[in-house]
Amino acid sequence: MKFVRFPLQVASVACLAALVLLPSLQIVLRDLFVAPIVGLEEVARMALILLVFLAYPLVVDKGEDIVMAEAKGMLPRRGRRAADLAIGIACTIAAFVMAWAVWEALAANPRNETPTLRIPFWIFLAAAFIGFAGAGLLHLYRLFRPRPENPTMV
Repeated sequence: MKFVRFPLQVASVACLAALVLLPSLQIVLRDLFVAPIVGLEEVARMALILLVFLAYPLVVDKGEDIVMAEAKGMLPRRGRRAADLAIGIACTIAAFVMAWAVWEALAANPRNETPTLRIPFWIFLAAAFIGFAGAGLLHLYRLFRPRPENPTMV
């Protein structure tokens, strides 16, 4: 699992760094040197989009997604198991449906580009597909792994 997790972690950290550094650089260049770089905002937007989609499977892998722990904690043991199963199935289906929809959008629009820098949309769509498909696989895996008896409530 590390061979999948590590590249996603590296890509997510790089996107986060770009998301912080690029707008800061643009502010310095624009305000101090009166020489902004055209399209730098577009690259920062791309970093944000890539960060969200590439980090999504990491969130699911760590179990940090929304699982309604407080509400499930009030249920009896069988109710918690039923809720876990229902949530897991719903999340798995939703993630795979989104991956399929992104794949279809990619197939329908292979040549679309951003307006300023002409960044191909397939970069964004590929990150979304990786994120949703990876999350779907992880949700599916979580359906079959043993659950802790008492859910943690933070």
